[in-house]
Amino acid sequence: GQVRYSVPEEAKSGTVVGRLAQDLGVEAGEVEARRLRLVPKGRPAGVEVSGASGALVVSSRLDREELCGKSAPCVLRLEVLVERPLRVFHVELEVTDINDNAPRFPVPRKNLTVAELTLPGSLFPLEGASDADIGVNAQLSYKLSPSEYFDLEVKTVDETRKSLFLVLSKALDREAMAEHRLVLTASDEGRPSQSGTMELVISVLDVNDNSPEFNQSLYKVPLMENTPEGTRVVRVNATDPDEGINSEVSYIVSNVIPASGIDLFVIDPKTGELTLKGPLDFEDVCVYEIQVEAKDRGHAPLIGHCKVLVEVLDVNDNAPEVWVTSLSVPVAEDAPLGTVVALLSVSDRDSGSNGRVRCTVWPSSPFGLVSTFEDSYSLVLREALDRERVSEYEVEVRAEDGGAPPLRARRALRVPVSDVNDNAPAFSQAVYTVLARENNAAGAELARVWARDPDEAGNGRVSYSLWEGASASGSRSASSYVSVDAESGRLWALRPLDYEELQVLQFEVRAVDAGEPSLSGNATVQLFVVDENDNAPSLLPPAGGGAGPWAVGAAGSPSSELSSSSSGWSLWAWASWGSPAGQVVAKIRAVDADSGYNAWLRYELQEARGKGAFRVGLYSGEVSTARALEEADGPRQTLLIVVRDHGEPARSATATLSVSLGEGAEAALAAGVGTASSGSVLRGSITGVEGGASVSATTNVWLVVAICAVSSVFLLAVVLYGASRW
Repeated sequence: GQVRYSVPEEAKSGTVVGRLAQDLGVEAGEVEARRLRLVPKGRPAGVEVSGASGALVVSSRLDREELCGKSAPCVLRLEVLVERPLRVFHVELEVTDINDNAPRFPVPRKNLTVAELTLPGSLFPLEGASDADIGVNAQLSYKLSPSEYFDLEVKTVDETRKSLFLVLSKALDREAMAEHRLVLTASDEGRPSQSGTMELVISVLDVNDNSPEFNQSLYKVPLMENTPEGTRVVRVNATDPDEGINSEVSYIVSNVIPASGIDLFVIDPKTGELTLKGPLDFEDVCVYEIQVEAKDRGHAPLIGHCKVLVEVLDVNDNAPEVWVTSLSVPVAEDAPLGTVVALLSVSDRDSGSNGRVRCTVWPSSPFGLVSTFEDSYSLVLREALDRERVSEYEVEVRAEDGGAPPLRARRALRVPVSDVNDNAPAFSQAVYTVLARENNAAGAELARVWARDPDEAGNGRVSYSLWEGASASGSRSASSYVSVDAESGRLWALRPLDYEELQVLQFEVRAVDAGEPSLSGNATVQLFVVDENDNAPSLLPPAGGGAGPWAVGAAGSPSSELSSSSSGWSLWAWASWGSPAGQVVAKIRAVDADSGYNAWLRYELQEARGKGAFRVGLYSGEVSTARALEEADGPRQTLLIVVRDHGEPARSATATLSVSLGEGAEAALAAGVGTASSGSVLRGSITGVEGGASVSATTNVWLVVAICAVSSVFLLAVVLYGASRW
């Protein structure tokens, strides 16, 4: 609703105008907490809100004439602001008139010249008084001091103006009285009444008995307020029925109401052409009342009077003004739709359609304008905000009046958006593939994970940790192998990695922001341990049990004897003379704890200490005769066999094989004795040896397949890692 108060002008400071807080529904105890206050707009309003009681009280002198002039009623439009929640109320304060201004005549003394031949009943126009008050306080009545020659005649022109005439009631006799002094009194209808006086000094002449007369007593002229200087306003014309010099008329401007317009108009004394001399402003003065006198050139000049009413017409020469009465920034990005961001008011000094203002906001989203009262708007949120997309808005409020052409005004507002924690950290990769060589140093950096949070300040500050429950492929947890730096996301090795113990470690890293409540994101890390050639080949005992590699006697009965020394393994085998080429004498068995090429073994025979009667299979490890054995080969052949892997650098192990040669029966007997002494009894025949060779060949095939499979997995891991990094 509309709250309206009235207060008489000149009320004392501290006078209570109205119980503003109570009328607006604000509790007495909440006046200061909700900051009930007036919004300043240009000149002081003369009233203020009492901080304790919330009443509207007079704070300074209220002069209705100064505030509103002759306008009635005199209404001050106030804006009252209250917070929590933010609201604006519009209050109208009517300043009522008291009779504090007395009527005033333009001049305290008026000189009139009247020819003695002037006929009774002749009228002499007088300038009326003006009263700055309004209503009954400005309704004037006139009284002339007693005189037998003159009376006062008052004619009503309209509701606000009266024309005064001094009427000659009796023929004058200059010789009896050459000068008449009268007092004209103007009284208003106020309580108590106030009055003003003007002295009339009437000089009587006995010549030139006809005064100039205008063809119109009132000239009405409309002028646009943008009329250029030098424009002719009107041409007045007065005639004098006298002859000769007494009929020659000259024109002057005797008075202009209001007095500020005295320098705006000039009249040509000969032609009576009234010309505009200065700029007009409808917003300051809308009507000028110009008193024009026509004086003849007789020995006793006679004067005729007329009025020129210049009505100033409004043009659209004032642009609208936009005021920001309240601004609530920054706006949280999760603010609900309809949130009030700013309160605005607009004004235009023009009138009519020229003063009607229409407001828009640019850009049209995410904010909009809502009209809350006449010439008052609220800037409200129309669409959801996202600080990560737009962190600050430059909003422009545009005002346009209804003139032709319209005038415009703009007001820029900066609306920052405050952050809320609405974005979880996101890793650059969902899965990180990391390759790490075994035997790395403790504390070595393995990789770096990185997560981005588009929020700002603490909401966007990310810390990293190993997720609870992340574990290795074995029973030991991932935290026993790796750690993550909370700030940088760097992954560190806590201990050297051993491929033979751990091939793949998969765990998750969690990124948590510092918002309230905090948000998090996870990424999976697959750590592949790359094998190093850190294990030398290891020789195995005979397949049937024993202490080391095994040998088969050439006579057909398997036999072996193994001993270890600081230089390698020693092996004894027996063969008979006459054994054909290709006869398997012994088989060396070895394994490598590494994988891939590092575990792929090859067997080499160093230069023999005999005539090269034996050879060894490159990958099978089978020692066989290179040719038929002869007695010339001696009773014993010593072979040095090297088992070497394919790593870089290659690692190796050596075995010394001593082959005793003899007749078939001796070799068989030696084989039996050797077997018994070594603690292993191997039975079989050549057929059994061949079966063992077949089993060994099958084992080698599976070893090759395993090497290829491991190499393929390694190659695939390298390709995936490279692709993810790219």
